[in-house]
Amino acid sequence: MSRAKFSRVIIKLSGAALAGEQDYGIDPQFINSIAKEIKNVLTTGVEIAIVVGGGNIFRGIAGSAKGMDRGTADYMGMLATVINSLALQDALEKLGVDTRVQTAIEMRQVAEPYIRRRAMRHLEKGRIVIFAAGTGNPFFSTDTTAALRAAEINADAILMAKNVDGVYDSDPVKNPNAVKYKELEYIDVLNKGLGVMDSTAVSLCMDNNIPLIVFGVKEMNNIKRAILGEEVGTFVR
Repeated sequence: MSRAKFSRVIIKLSGAALAGEQDYGIDPQFINSIAKEIKNVLTTGVEIAIVVGGGNIFRGIAGSAKGMDRGTADYMGMLATVINSLALQDALEKLGVDTRVQTAIEMRQVAEPYIRRRAMRHLEKGRIVIFAAGTGNPFFSTDTTAALRAAEINADAILMAKNVDGVYDSDPVKNPNAVKYKELEYIDVLNKGLGVMDSTAVSLCMDNNIPLIVFGVKEMNNIKRAILGEEVGTFVR
C-alpha cells in the first residue's frame, strides 16, 4: 500500500469529461476507466467523496442564456448531475467498490438524501460517497458544491479532474502559447480571473484553507499521483 498525502479528499469530476470523445452524453468506456482508476486509488487508504458536474447533459447557465428561467435551468442541471452520479456508481459497484449516492434534492427511490454525518460514516467505513444535485439551490455551481462539501466533511483537499491538465494564464485551446501555472494562491485566481472555479467556490476554499489540485482527467493515474503528493497539474493554496 502506497502512503497517501491526504486522508480524505473530494474529487470534482467535470461532467464534460464524462462524455469522453463524444460531444455530449456519457461514454461508458471512459466512465469505466475512471471507475477503475478510482478503485486503484483506494489502495492508498484515502477516503474518497466525489462531486460530478452535469455539463455533458445539461448546463443550467447555458439554458438561462438562451431564455430559460435561471432557477428552472439550474434545477435541470442538478438532475443531470444525478444521472452522471448514478452512472459512476454503477461502474464502481460493478468493480466491487461499495458506493453511495447522496442527493441535495430528495429522491429516495434513487439515492440517499444528503446528510453530513451519514456521509462521514460512509467514508469512515471505506465507502465512496458521490454528492449529486449540487447544493440543492439554483445559482450555485457544482464547483461551489465541491468546496462546500469539502468544508462540511473536513476534506484535506479538492482534486479537480478536468479536460485540461492544469491552470493556464489563458485558454490553451484558443491560445497555443498559453502558459501553465505550477502553483498559485487563491487570491491570484480571483484577481486574475483564471476561471479555475467560480468566485464563490474559490472564496469558500480560501476561507477554509482547502488546497486545490487541478489536473487532466484523461491522463492515466493522475488521481492517484495527486493523492500521493506527486507533482501533477497546478496546485492552488
